[in-house]
Amino acid sequence: MLFKLSLSNIRKSFRDYAIYFFTLIIGVSVFYVFNAISEQTVFLQVSSNTRDIIDLLTSMLDGISVFVSFVLGLLIVYASRFLMKRRNKEFALYLILGMGKGKISAILLIETIIIGIGSLGVGLLIGIGLSQLMSTLVANLFEADMTEYTFMVSTDAIIKTAIYFGIMYVVVMFFNSFMISKCKLINLMQSGKKSEKLKLKNPVLCVIIFLISAGALGYAYYTAGWKTNDMNNEKLLKLIAIGAVSTFLIFWSVSGMMLRVVMSMKKKYYKGLNSFTFRQISSKINTTVASMTVICLMLFVTICTLSSAFSIRNSMNANLSEMCPADMEIKITLYNNQTDEDIHVDFVGTAKEYGYDFEEDLSESVHFHSYGDNNFTFAESLGSHLEEIKKRYQYMEYETPEDIVRLSDYNAVRRLYGKSEITLNDNEYAVMCDFKSLKAIRDEAISKDKAITIFGHTLVSKFDECQDGFIEISSQHINSGFYVVPDSVVDENYATTDFLIGNYNAETKEDKQIIEDKINEKYKSFFNEYTSDRTDSNIGYMYGINTRIDIAEATVGLGAMVTFIGLYIGLIFLISCAAILALKQLSESVDSISRYEMLRKIGAEESDLSKSLFRQTGIFFLLPLLLACVHSVFGMKFSTFILETFGTEKLAESIGFTSIMILLIYGGYFLITYLCSKSIIKSHKQ
Repeated sequence: MLFKLSLSNIRKSFRDYAIYFFTLIIGVSVFYVFNAISEQTVFLQVSSNTRDIIDLLTSMLDGISVFVSFVLGLLIVYASRFLMKRRNKEFALYLILGMGKGKISAILLIETIIIGIGSLGVGLLIGIGLSQLMSTLVANLFEADMTEYTFMVSTDAIIKTAIYFGIMYVVVMFFNSFMISKCKLINLMQSGKKSEKLKLKNPVLCVIIFLISAGALGYAYYTAGWKTNDMNNEKLLKLIAIGAVSTFLIFWSVSGMMLRVVMSMKKKYYKGLNSFTFRQISSKINTTVASMTVICLMLFVTICTLSSAFSIRNSMNANLSEMCPADMEIKITLYNNQTDEDIHVDFVGTAKEYGYDFEEDLSESVHFHSYGDNNFTFAESLGSHLEEIKKRYQYMEYETPEDIVRLSDYNAVRRLYGKSEITLNDNEYAVMCDFKSLKAIRDEAISKDKAITIFGHTLVSKFDECQDGFIEISSQHINSGFYVVPDSVVDENYATTDFLIGNYNAETKEDKQIIEDKINEKYKSFFNEYTSDRTDSNIGYMYGINTRIDIAEATVGLGAMVTFIGLYIGLIFLISCAAILALKQLSESVDSISRYEMLRKIGAEESDLSKSLFRQTGIFFLLPLLLACVHSVFGMKFSTFILETFGTEKLAESIGFTSIMILLIYGGYFLITYLCSKSIIKSHKQ
């Protein structure tokens, strides 16, 4: 009997609760897709380093899944409140007919189980289908071979999804039973007749609070966007707190100001159903200030997370071919020279003395040094601009000697990289820098003081600003600056870093991998022997080897990780925000049925009612998104400071893709919400 009644209730209410079912199904499918990645990547043919990156990614996604399940759990509990509210009269009828609260709780228990099994089953089926597409995305991100691809179903992901969502549904069952035990018949019967009083707030107070909040946000925006160099954890937390509180107060003040402003425009206010529309909107915002604040902040995090994640991935991949034009680079840096004797860094020569020839496997190479003049530091390079820079950038290392490279060596590197050579007169220098923030600092210094002194030689800048260039291979624009000077200026006794950069004597990817393994083995063996024989213990060396293959794998791995994590968090936040707004709007539609009936009785056209509902729903969805977009403009300004390391070349493209995702998901929820609300108010049309 109870089972049949529960089944009948679900069948009758399926249309009204489309948002609830849709959200559950999407939540299950997204949860499965991201937790199935570990098994979906088993068939991929990748290197051991890439496999390690995939394992790290799956571990991180496992940890994030706990947070995601918490967010989805809160969403499901919130949604269940809407279901309960929608059925108050139904529960009242059960009580009048003599059904006990225990049996009503049993009906809800059966319904929750049926809904849970249904949404879990449908969600898993969709998730299994989507995970096959995810396999293609994973293979594309990791540039893997899919020749051994097979259709896969992750048993572990199914079990994990079932357990997590099972726990959520159990919590909902207890919540529903608790709510039924506390409800009273009189309250259930009169729930549809209760009219929420719309308290008009003091307009002067609202304006004052709005201005203060806007000013506080302006301060936070300016500090985050243009004072990033003075930023620390304490200041960042302070700005986050200011932003959150200001957002709350803006929604609070707007909810009081909006109706007052519209009411003062009498022609507009009394036109058609505008008075009803704006009072409905004001009532919604008044009762959801805290929810609107949370939704706005979640949308802000979503926009910034998705845009930054896609930007990092796209920029690093795009930069890889440009910034990594050679197959390998070995770099040996001398530091901590506390002896009076001249110590020379000659990696290639020393390696040959030990029987290791690193150039024999290279088709072309450049072996050279960079130099350091202890009297020419970063502070000295800034000249009269130093004090101004120190005020703005307090935490920079100003006493570090600048890197100096001979013109002939730098041109040899440029030829290897396939770039045109540069020319300098005997009294000229050029600064090569591609790290944006430091380039801006150096450009300011060059524009004021072009003359510098290196190894006792006075030189002037050939250019009015830094030139785009680099030596070390990478996938990022991280060259903070080095000075190219005429060969005659350099004192050979002050070599600090030894470079060997070259291309493998191979054409195919497989042959290059063989040579790389050989060079790596040589590198380890040589430095094991060399360090064990060293007697100059007062002198320190830093060793490093970079290869295009390793850099590419690391770039692809990092890009994949930030993409998946950004997508996972972004999708869940976006779905949660849209679902909460949708459920609130549907709940309001249920409460407003009698109001729409009254409007029909006094002659309102059905098209006008639909237009009013569309405006209410549109403004309700648009308000938190608009403020979130404003937050995001300045949030992304702060993010670019961090993203400079990875590259911001594809930021506009990433923001565009994020906008499309928000339009599809958030806009989709808006459209479904409007149609469901329209169905609710029409279902009681007499």
